[in-house]
Amino acid sequence: MSAAPADLEPIEHPTSGNDTHPHTDRGIESLKFRSEMGTISRQSAVFFAGTVFTAGIGWLFKIYVARRLGPEALGVYALGMTVVSLTGLLAAMGLPITASRFVAAYVGTGKLAYLRGFLGRSILFLVGMGTLLGAATLLVSHWISDRLYHTPALSRYMPMFAVLLLTSVLATFCGQALAGFKEVTRRTVITNFIGTPLMMILAVALLAMGAGLRGYIAAQVVGSAVTMFLLFCALWRLMPPTARRSTGDLHHMEREVIQFSAAVFGVGVLEFLLGQADTVMLGFFLDARRVGIYATATAVVAVVPIILSTVNQIFSPIIAELHARGEHNLLHRLFQTLTKWILGLTIPLAAVIVLYPSSLMRLFGIGFEAGWPVLVIGTLGQVVNCGVGSVGFLLLMSGNERRLIRVQIVMAAAAVLLNLALIPLLGLIAAALVGCIVNIVTNLWYLVEVRHTLRMSPFNRSYLALVLPTVAVTFLLTLFRYSGYRDLNAIWIAAAIAVSYLVFAGGMLLFGLDSDDRIILSALCARIRGFLGGTPEVPHAGILA
Repeated sequence: MSAAPADLEPIEHPTSGNDTHPHTDRGIESLKFRSEMGTISRQSAVFFAGTVFTAGIGWLFKIYVARRLGPEALGVYALGMTVVSLTGLLAAMGLPITASRFVAAYVGTGKLAYLRGFLGRSILFLVGMGTLLGAATLLVSHWISDRLYHTPALSRYMPMFAVLLLTSVLATFCGQALAGFKEVTRRTVITNFIGTPLMMILAVALLAMGAGLRGYIAAQVVGSAVTMFLLFCALWRLMPPTARRSTGDLHHMEREVIQFSAAVFGVGVLEFLLGQADTVMLGFFLDARRVGIYATATAVVAVVPIILSTVNQIFSPIIAELHARGEHNLLHRLFQTLTKWILGLTIPLAAVIVLYPSSLMRLFGIGFEAGWPVLVIGTLGQVVNCGVGSVGFLLLMSGNERRLIRVQIVMAAAAVLLNLALIPLLGLIAAALVGCIVNIVTNLWYLVEVRHTLRMSPFNRSYLALVLPTVAVTFLLTLFRYSGYRDLNAIWIAAAIAVSYLVFAGGMLLFGLDSDDRIILSALCARIRGFLGGTPEVPHAGILA
């Protein structure tokens, strides 16, 4: 893939009326900007609502589960999920992410035979590999439980983890294929509003009946199976009728599909090492109880980049499309604006977590408070992750996956070596520090590669507007912390998060909006009015396109 023009510089956005004149190059670009931002906001709004719903209910659910099971049982579950993650990665072979790219390409170009062949062969492959690796996992379950993790109790649950492997791989593939059909909304409804609540209801019922960890995992299996079935049905309905009615042999997969899938698989292996090496080594060097504490803390940290994850789901195919069309200025403009909003919407949540870590961990029950340093360290790393935006996807979707893989090879090796050296000495804090350092260095390296290959940077002068709201939120939370309210319950923490966002939003409205920010804000206000039953006013042509 060719890089962006060498003279492309960070973009400043004027606010004059000429910016939107439809007969100027700038006006045409602005109309395209509004159209693309409208697509992102429409799809992201539903995805974000589903994610927030899942995260909000999920926090209460995690607190209930943690209090019912305790750190040791959660540690056993976390160790079992590392097995599911690794075997699921091997079974998928990069096909889910490949589906999000090539389903869209085949539908857009009318290659229905290729579409049918890709989906049919992929599902058959995933069923075969998932079954094979699930059986292999059962054969070595005692070695994994006794020799690797020194947790014999884990072997009792391996059959259920093997079933979870198969259902989760197929559900992930079908979900990514729906994204290829640009049906993220439908996928979100199935996964976040049907599958996840069903799993939670079953888990609460089984735990209340005294089923313990076995009941919790059984609920996971049922929820995953139902989600897989519904996603498959939705995918089948979206298939063009001619493709559904076709008979005969399935079309072979193109060489480009296989090469891309192999590259994604390589990235997935490296991401497993980056994201799961700490848990694997904690299980090897320490005990299940401390693994449970660490897993609970990192689950809270995983909520911090919720805005980034939401945007990435929609922005990644847009990156590929704009880069292929050579519209680098528009892509750069979207990158800058989205990253600023991602960082701004992350800062209030991160501030609450960093300033009240002990109170947050105490919500999960006695014995979990020891994980508060993990919470603080991990959150700081995620702030940097959000601060550079979708740099990894910019490399992957612009044909620079080799640069991405090179970064991940180096950082995965560093993560493994540092964890091996430090976890026996410092335990949980070592794993958190290594994860934070690797996260920061990886994202900054991605940023350097994006600047070098695409001549893009997420930063411009408008970022200075984030300073005053950040200072105001930090001052308010610090004042509250040292005024006698150090041990907060769930209601106080929720209130602190809400107030932080209100203060930050007020600061941004007063000091931080440029012309592109106002486009996004107008779109959000129009959607809110629509949700409340009013008639949304469209402030700019194309905003809801």
